[in-house]
Amino acid sequence: MGKATGFLEYNRDETPARAPLERIKDFKEFHGALSEEERQRQGARCMNCGVPFCQSGMTLHGMATGCPLHNLIPEWNDEVYHGNTWHALSRLLKTNNFPEFTGRVCPALCEVACLCGVHDSPVTVKENELAIIEAGFAAGYMQPRPPEIRSGKKVAVVGSGPSGLACADMLNKRGHTVTVYEKNDRIGGLLMYGIPNMKLDKSIIDRRVQLMRAEGVRFLTGTDVGRDIAPETLLEQFDAVVLCCGAEQARDIQAEGREQAEGIYFAVDFLTRNTKSYLDSNFADGQYIDAKGKNVVIVGGGDTGNDCVGTVIRQGCQSVVQLELMPKSPDSRAADNPWPEYPKTCKTDYGQEEAIAVFGHDPRRYSSTIGRVITDDDGHITAVGVVRMEADKKGRLRSVPGSEEVIDCDLLLIAAGFTGCKKYVADAFGVDLSPRNTVQTEAGKYASSVPGVFAAGDMRRGQSLVVWAIEEGRSCAKEVDAFLDGYSNM
Repeated sequence: MGKATGFLEYNRDETPARAPLERIKDFKEFHGALSEEERQRQGARCMNCGVPFCQSGMTLHGMATGCPLHNLIPEWNDEVYHGNTWHALSRLLKTNNFPEFTGRVCPALCEVACLCGVHDSPVTVKENELAIIEAGFAAGYMQPRPPEIRSGKKVAVVGSGPSGLACADMLNKRGHTVTVYEKNDRIGGLLMYGIPNMKLDKSIIDRRVQLMRAEGVRFLTGTDVGRDIAPETLLEQFDAVVLCCGAEQARDIQAEGREQAEGIYFAVDFLTRNTKSYLDSNFADGQYIDAKGKNVVIVGGGDTGNDCVGTVIRQGCQSVVQLELMPKSPDSRAADNPWPEYPKTCKTDYGQEEAIAVFGHDPRRYSSTIGRVITDDDGHITAVGVVRMEADKKGRLRSVPGSEEVIDCDLLLIAAGFTGCKKYVADAFGVDLSPRNTVQTEAGKYASSVPGVFAAGDMRRGQSLVVWAIEEGRSCAKEVDAFLDGYSNM
């Protein structure tokens, strides 16, 4: 503990962000950085608790709290306070392969469980983490370190999202020869195309991929395993195959007129096309879904829905409404939701902040969903019927009769989550699927029903967070390593 009284002397100070009306003019990341002196003060706020819940990774009442990667948070906060970038970086990289990703897009489960946050604001753990890795890159500490000895074993990783990259990174460091297959034209999975550039600049992903290439990982893009290449080929050429294809089967809405209407898109398709067009040509190619001048309705109140709000505002939409199925959460913890449980409170994210700045009100409508879709004579969506939802005596949500309100809608985006993996890869390999449409494995294990074939990330776990995907990739790599060598020292 660098400064025993730091949490008493210093207030939480977050990195500055460009004002909403300024940052919506572009798709660049909009957070700046604190001075080195101020960052040290933020590190000094860490209390070095006897039981550091911040790194616990527990599940309480079905909700995660604390870092799933069990990051050594008090240790590297102490190094931040003392200005020891190298030592902080060495502790951080022991548990997290990609702090530059989690430091930008993680919801900070660590801060949820920070003891300092019980009666004050939590330590800026997420921002400290990001500051450490970026300082490490800036100082030249992040150099390629390929393994000195190769095992002679080869592994194919299918999918280059956070779980696939983490698994590949760990197995490569262990000396195995790893090839990553990606169906898209760029490496990164949903990190690349499912998260807008203003939230995660894609140069950050490319920087990491270049480092992994220099360490010996081979990347093949534009190769859709199960379609472009047969599973039998991989099983013949590689000693093990790891499926990290994500949970990309989007959940649809059940609304009258939905099937016949044009102008409706799944959020993942909307974000993918917009990000690809931005990266390819700064939108000059026109190969994106444009919200300019349109009345936009977004179904879904999670992170993806918020990313859609931020994107359509940057495109110059006429209006935006975000529908949330559940009632509004309280602004502060309820008595039955004590620390260190995950706080079931209302959060206003960057997209909603921008909508408030542009339109003067929060875009969210709670306890609402779409009952019907209204189109013009050409079949294009013009409006939606929004209905209120209430829970019945058994707690099941039901629409309220007579509650429909018709609102203008030229573009409808569905961000209602996912229902598991796309089955063609699983079917091609013949692996068993769970009732949740994820690859079936034993509890806490990653081996599928097919010998030599493993699964990790959302494809095994179901829709989740980037930090959980990294944890899955790391744990899966250890199991694959033991499968190949008979033991693992990971």
